[in-house]
Amino acid sequence: MINEIRASVEAEFAKVNALIVDQLHSDVDMVENVGQYIVDAGGKRLRPLLALLAAASVGEVTEKHIKFAAIIEFIHTATLLHDDVVDISTLRRGRPTANSEFGNAPSVLVGDFLYTRAFQLMVQLDDMRVLKLMADVTNLIAEGEVMQLVRAGDPDTTREQYFDVITRKTAILFAAACEGAVMLSGENDDTLKRMHDIGLNLGIAFQLIDDVLDYEGDPETTGKNVGDDLNEGKPTLPLIHAMSHCTPDEAALIADALRTKSADRLSEIIALADSSGGIRETRNAAVEHCERVTSALAELSSSPAKLSLEKLAEFSIRRES
Repeated sequence: MINEIRASVEAEFAKVNALIVDQLHSDVDMVENVGQYIVDAGGKRLRPLLALLAAASVGEVTEKHIKFAAIIEFIHTATLLHDDVVDISTLRRGRPTANSEFGNAPSVLVGDFLYTRAFQLMVQLDDMRVLKLMADVTNLIAEGEVMQLVRAGDPDTTREQYFDVITRKTAILFAAACEGAVMLSGENDDTLKRMHDIGLNLGIAFQLIDDVLDYEGDPETTGKNVGDDLNEGKPTLPLIHAMSHCTPDEAALIADALRTKSADRLSEIIALADSSGGIRETRNAAVEHCERVTSALAELSSSPAKLSLEKLAEFSIRRES
């Protein structure tokens, strides 16, 4: 389905990929090796795709949009490199993480390289509003990562606190991809707000499904180990809901697993997340945010890009990886 979604901006998407490869060049071999390793791992490149579709939905995709899409991907990839070190992750997209392959220090430092490369490209856009947007967004992402770290192992995390974390950590970059793209197109404040909301709700829906797949996904499909979130003590919505809708003893079992960051009783906890309605509630929340995306898209003029954005919203809640 992702190839179908990409079709309306296929040529522009290819230019983004070429720019990413070009901008990974460095005189320092380690930088290029780790960067290339991440690029070769593939991935859907949803965030840069979202930037291109947002731009195409209001007009023409320019070279500035191509550059902006690459910026979005560099920032996202930098966060992945840092996340995997913090989370001590070993598997991403079906193969060893960069920190497993090269070590923690190179992964962190190459993540720094990607952040700074993104801002070098941003300066070339010569648009102070976009620069401010992305500086603020990158700061919010960093805060979200710290908030997630603080919440790790805390079974008392509330639903509101969980949504605050995923909004900052994940959804805000989706929002920036949409808002920044139409900002470069010279759109008015109403359109900027609408595109921000489309990206934000799409990002929240995407993360909610990610958190479901951590408990019922197929590792062969997702490229990640089932139960990674539990091993990291992450109190995601399936477990937050389960703890408030099961027996005290069952809630204590989940709470203890979060505190100790242990997936030793993963099968029991998955069963509780399912029987308590935690999985269903998380999927329903994703559908609700997806419906907000669809409602906001209804305000846009018909175009192949708009149709692709509608399909992307559907894909975000139906995907299996």
